[in-house]
Amino acid sequence: MRIREGDPLEIYTDRDGEVIFKKYSPIGEISQFAAHYAETLYKTCALSVVICDRDAVIASAGLPKREYADRKLSREFEEIIEERSLYTAQSGVDIPVVEGGQHYISCAMPIISGGDITGCVASVKSGDSPALQQGLEAKLIQTAAGFFARQLEE
Repeated sequence: MRIREGDPLEIYTDRDGEVIFKKYSPIGEISQFAAHYAETLYKTCALSVVICDRDAVIASAGLPKREYADRKLSREFEEIIEERSLYTAQSGVDIPVVEGGQHYISCAMPIISGGDITGCVASVKSGDSPALQQGLEAKLIQTAAGFFARQLEE
C-alpha cells in the first residue's frame, strides 16, 4: 500500500461501518493551486513540469494529463526525491517520471516542509523538448519547490 512508518493517514467509515484508511497527501490539498503554478511555468517558460507527492503525480503542464494524472512515480524518481537535494539529469541518463512513461526528469527538487519530504517539483523532457538554460531551469524548479514548502507550512 506504499505506506511508510510515520506517514499521515485519513480514516473514514462507510455506511456498513467498515473502516477505510487512506494515505494523506498535503500536496493533494493544494492540487488545484499546483496545477495553476505548473501551467504558468509552462506558458511563460515553455517548461514542462510535474508536481507530485511522494507517490504520484498531482499536477502537470506541457504533458498529456491523462497519461500522468495520479500515476505512480517510477522507482528511480522516488529515489531522487529521497535524496532531499536538487537533481539535474546527466547526459545519457533517462529517468522516467512514471513507470513506462515517455517523458524523463530533467531537473527535480523535493518539497521539504517541516523537515519532511512532502513531494517534488520536476521539469520534464522528451525527445523533442526545447532546451532551457540549465542554471535557469534549476532556479525555476528550486523556487517552485520552496514556494510550495512555505504554502504547506502556513
